Amino acid sequence: MATNGFTDKVKIKIKAGDGGDGMNSFKAFKGKPACGPDGGDGGDGGDVVFVGDKNMHDLLPFRYTAKYFAGNGERGGSNRCTGKRGEDVVIKVPCGTLVRDFESGKILCDVYEDGEEHRLLRGGRGGKGNVRFTTARRHAPDFAQKGVITQSHMVILEMKVIADVGLVGFPNVGKSTLLSRISAAKPKIADYHFTTLSPNLGVVSVFDDSFIVADIPGLIEGASEGAGLGHAFLRHIERTRMICHVVDVSGVEGRDPLEDFEVIGRELASYSAVLAALPQVVALNKCDLFGAEENIARFRKKYAKKYDIFELSAVRGEGTEALVRAIFERLKTLPPAQRIPADEFVFEEADNTQFEIFRDENGAYVVIGGLVDMLCRNVVLNDPESMNYFQRVLKLRGVFKALEEAGCVAGDTVIVGEVEFDYVV
Repeated sequence: MATNGFTDKVKIKIKAGDGGDGMNSFKAFKGKPACGPDGGDGGDGGDVVFVGDKNMHDLLPFRYTAKYFAGNGERGGSNRCTGKRGEDVVIKVPCGTLVRDFESGKILCDVYEDGEEHRLLRGGRGGKGNVRFTTARRHAPDFAQKGVITQSHMVILEMKVIADVGLVGFPNVGKSTLLSRISAAKPKIADYHFTTLSPNLGVVSVFDDSFIVADIPGLIEGASEGAGLGHAFLRHIERTRMICHVVDVSGVEGRDPLEDFEVIGRELASYSAVLAALPQVVALNKCDLFGAEENIARFRKKYAKKYDIFELSAVRGEGTEALVRAIFERLKTLPPAQRIPADEFVFEEADNTQFEIFRDENGAYVVIGGLVDMLCRNVVLNDPESMNYFQRVLKLRGVFKALEEAGCVAGDTVIVGEVEFDYVV
């Protein structure tokens, strides 16, 4: 989601590096052309790593780069040299970014702290060189293994601001002005709705301590269902430990402050039961304006027993010190913000036992699936021993039986990966 340059939700494609192929080679000396196998293993592919970066404030860079692929492992060398490992792709994200699987929506990790690493995808294993296939009976294997090919995956990056207190309320009630008064933050302030188009963070100092306040763009009725800008930013107060509900108690815009308060409460509850249950303090702003006294009395009569209510004028700075002290004392009684736990999820990889059979336009029986991919990595067409292994696997895994059940008879063409042969009963 992007609003006025601020981006807090993006979709990207990630892929770990492929494993390098093993080397098929033999030592050679002058006068002795073949002195035994010496092919080295292929290098492993690089990993996909997410890292928290406190200097990033949104996901804007991902609007221009949507693919992040790790480096492939290098092919093995002669003289038993192992190929170089592929380079990791390091993806820096703002602290508080959730990484979700695109298809299931499940949480893969919560990159919560600066410098925190999450190795989400592992690179493919490098293939074995021919020297690894020597046995007491096989002295000169003339084949090597191919590296594992990895799959790409789509993920969603979803940023959730990490703050102790979330300022909520209708547009133009003075949240940004209040934030600028109690912290060093300098949000854009103007006398019209939706001045704030992205969450603003401010650090509020209290003696030798401090807490973080997030000014969330103004909510309106229906925000939890997607109306206005509110729905897009409600996620940013899901991490907060408490809420400061700012109300324009003057009613100068023709709205009833009590009704405004109830509307925002309903929107929070509709979006998340967790938000509705957060501790709240109420800041009645614009108390210096005409008509505020009557509304203050009405508000206190209805809500004084349920909420701590503070009267202030954010423009003049009146009443803000008492509000800050009360929030600070309340925070000391609340548990710290918690990272969001990851769901149980593993990216699906190819099943080395699975296969399917279909007939192509020429009538040939084509076998596909994870079993075929595995055989393509391990079978060398010009090596008799390797082809014997190929035949044994097809029989043991039930491929021949499945071909006959599909109607394959002697003389029909069968295609398994790069191997094409006439079926023999």
